[in-house]
Amino acid sequence: MSDHVPHGSPIEPPATEVVEAVYRSESRRVLATLIRLLGDFQAAEEALHDAFATAVEQWPRQGIPENPRAWLISTGRFKAIDGMRRRARFDASLTELAKQLELGPSESGEQTEELVEDDRLRLIFTCCHPALQPDTQVAMTLREVCGLTTEEIARAFLTKAQTVAQRIVRAKAKIRDARIPYVVPSERELPDRLDAVLRVVYLIFNEGYSASSGHAVMRQDLSGEAIRLSRLLVTLLPEPEAVGLLALMLLHDARRDARSSREGELILLADQNRSLWNRSQIAEGAGLADRALASPEIGSYAIQAAIAAVHAQASTAEATDWNRIVGLYDLLLLADPSPIIELNRAVAVSMRDGPAAGLTLVDAILSGGELDLYYLAHSARADFCRRLGRIEEARTSYERALKLTQQQPERRFLEKRLLELSAGLTHGSNG
Repeated sequence: MSDHVPHGSPIEPPATEVVEAVYRSESRRVLATLIRLLGDFQAAEEALHDAFATAVEQWPRQGIPENPRAWLISTGRFKAIDGMRRRARFDASLTELAKQLELGPSESGEQTEELVEDDRLRLIFTCCHPALQPDTQVAMTLREVCGLTTEEIARAFLTKAQTVAQRIVRAKAKIRDARIPYVVPSERELPDRLDAVLRVVYLIFNEGYSASSGHAVMRQDLSGEAIRLSRLLVTLLPEPEAVGLLALMLLHDARRDARSSREGELILLADQNRSLWNRSQIAEGAGLADRALASPEIGSYAIQAAIAAVHAQASTAEATDWNRIVGLYDLLLLADPSPIIELNRAVAVSMRDGPAAGLTLVDAILSGGELDLYYLAHSARADFCRRLGRIEEARTSYERALKLTQQQPERRFLEKRLLELSAGLTHGSNG
């Protein structure tokens, strides 16, 4: 069978659009494998760029490869070898390195699928190496494994893009200079390395489940990748927290099809069509949550999964057991105290005890200053005020939230709330 689409065949969509689509879906997998093959972040990134540049030039003329990922890996590898051979005129040490790379395994066809299966997992453990600071581990993984821009990572961190960029540059230098290995840790090392990896995987999922910017509510490529990586982690190390995280992500992801309209508009949990929820995924997630909660040591992911299970198993919004959810948030604050968890608990309290109780809690949280740049805190406050009929306060908080979010569906939702306030509609669906 030919390795390319025949020249005379119509290409739908155009090859240039396919290159762009492949870049979005495959570039981080290609990069992960190139790092394994070349042993260096910078060389792999240059090879990735060269491979896609070649694809832009060749695919419109020669047709789209049957296996674009394998083609890109092979092209990137040989581009890197050619580059080393050219530079070897000035640095003799590169001659031997190029020879070693040329004699290494070629990546094509079915062999590629087998060899690259764990490459992104290897890359995550490299990015989450204990020699790197925790914030740097997260930034590196979001950039290198998921392909987020420094601006997107900065919004997730509530920090500056320049700070993120500096962390990534320093981390790459440290990985190179300290010769941090590109491997999955040994069984003996895995437990100590797991916490950082789970935190990073969850951040990847969150960026996919609720994109920090752009025109879509979700980035399914990221959330799906986080779930895949989590499954690999549970297979490698079935610790309760790894199981709990997988349960949590499955339960959230089960609601994916109901979270936005066909037009891409955001739909709140209380207003979602629950018949669209993935019941088999909910059953799997709830079973994993029960398994994690049965452990003698219950961690934060297991508790969050239990909260998600209460939501997912409620037949209607009105049937939600808010008393149990508040109790679980109380446990979660003991296990993992943070202002964001306090905010989520405040929302649950408002659903159980009314918006005035929620407003008192969220005002106390905002007075601490840590969530001043977090749009959901201001959005929650606005909703409590809206439900209480405190229109001007609601308007001010919605406007503040609007300034702080770059996600277009969220912005449209907040703008709609502001229009409703102007029209005197203050007691619509709970937020």
